[in-house]
Amino acid sequence: MGSAARTTGVEREVKLGAWAGMALPDLVEVVPGAGATSLPSQRLTATYYDTPDLRLARWGVTVRYRTVETAGAPDPEAELDWTVKLPAPDAPQGGLSRQEVGFAGGERRVPAPVASLVRGMTRAAVLGPVARLRTDRLRLELHAEDGSPLAEIDDDEVSVLVGRRLMSRFRELEVELAPGADAAVLDAVVSRLRSAGAGRPDPTPKAIRALGPRALEPPEVVVPALSRDATAAAAVTAAVAANVTRLLRHDAGVRLGDDPEDVHQARVATRRLRSDLRTLRPLLDEAWAGALRVELGWIAGLLGDVRDADVLHERLERQAARLPAADAKAAGGLLRRLEDQREVAGQALRSALDSPRYLSLLDTSVDAAQAPVFAGTGEEERRAADVLPGLVRRPWRHLQRAVGELGDQPADEALHQVRIRAKRCRYAAEAAAAVMGRPAVRLGEAVAELQTILGEFHDAIVAEQWLRQAAMRGPVSQALAAGQLVAAEREEADAGRRAWRGAWKRASAKRLRSWLDPA
Repeated sequence: MGSAARTTGVEREVKLGAWAGMALPDLVEVVPGAGATSLPSQRLTATYYDTPDLRLARWGVTVRYRTVETAGAPDPEAELDWTVKLPAPDAPQGGLSRQEVGFAGGERRVPAPVASLVRGMTRAAVLGPVARLRTDRLRLELHAEDGSPLAEIDDDEVSVLVGRRLMSRFRELEVELAPGADAAVLDAVVSRLRSAGAGRPDPTPKAIRALGPRALEPPEVVVPALSRDATAAAAVTAAVAANVTRLLRHDAGVRLGDDPEDVHQARVATRRLRSDLRTLRPLLDEAWAGALRVELGWIAGLLGDVRDADVLHERLERQAARLPAADAKAAGGLLRRLEDQREVAGQALRSALDSPRYLSLLDTSVDAAQAPVFAGTGEEERRAADVLPGLVRRPWRHLQRAVGELGDQPADEALHQVRIRAKRCRYAAEAAAAVMGRPAVRLGEAVAELQTILGEFHDAIVAEQWLRQAAMRGPVSQALAAGQLVAAEREEADAGRRAWRGAWKRASAKRLRSWLDPA
């Protein structure tokens, strides 16, 4: 993403409208022991950037350049003038949770790292200024008895500007929870503000209010709701759209590289989409679906290299923590070698994310989510409830056959192939669940248990292989530590060998698959 300075944090806040004459209530003791201190007032001037079709706003993302004056003078602490805000989990009721990523840079053009961070959503579209806001802010800090901050309450008068012309003005109250503070503080402050006359919590950001109805339109990919009478074409569209949405929502997180979960979810999105295209193949244009699966396989492989290193590091770190101190220290050297391996994989992934090939894949995926290309046989116009059981039956039978071909002492690779078949069957059942309901959900859950057990088994086998190779290339102390870790991984692999048959027995119960063979 470049060398520009950046900082990240998560804001959790609730916004409320306020009429012009409303006075802020006394917030002392709004929670037991809370005090309130006025902070210097601020003037914030912000320019928001987006594509001509407001693509970022419709995904809930904002890009902003802002200058801050505190008590009438430039704020010396406001060094990172560019901010990208990304949706984050665990939003308070009626409020917002957003990851803030700050960058240094001048106002004349969008810094390259900013453009790169949101490129998965913008792709070939150009970022340009779409709104300019001036906010006059009165601030109040809520703090605990020991002085630690609990929340900041901002009383904002927001002016929407076009050039120097004032187009509109509104008042807004923001209650932002301090990092680590209890969410109950937000509830208590919001309740008291509402009692004083503030409006209901409204999660609409200032820029979205300024941009108007166009910014509130759905994003470019929407997962359609399905009824029992939905067509197979609608079910295909929903399955593709769900996976493309997941990929786009985690694209920026993958680029940031701060949370391994983003890589995991992006990989799941590409794998699920490839699997769904395979399951739904009889309905789709073969050349179109095949080409898309190839490109998805390429990026899934790069995501997998990073994810596999993350999983292996987590496993070995957990096992190393149980070793005697001297051996744990030696194991640290093994972990550092794995971190180097992960960094190489991460560099390859980051290079790919800004490549024309990946951006073209995203464009193709968005098109696929909006209008899949069907085979034209007419099957896609039938009721999905009549078509999907037969499509799920195929991966189920592949799984059933793979298990039936195992002997009493199946080879590691044979169990790995069963795991792959289980994953495909699970994804197929989950893709059908939007129409078929609980029967498909129950089958997916049962097969997921089998997949999880065999996944843990496979991870233990992979870990042992990596440790054996690493032991041959390091000092004796690392080899000794690796030997102990190999023993621990063998125990986990043995546990998987003992457990998978029970999971298969549960997954293969006739009652779970009766819907695949309707009378």
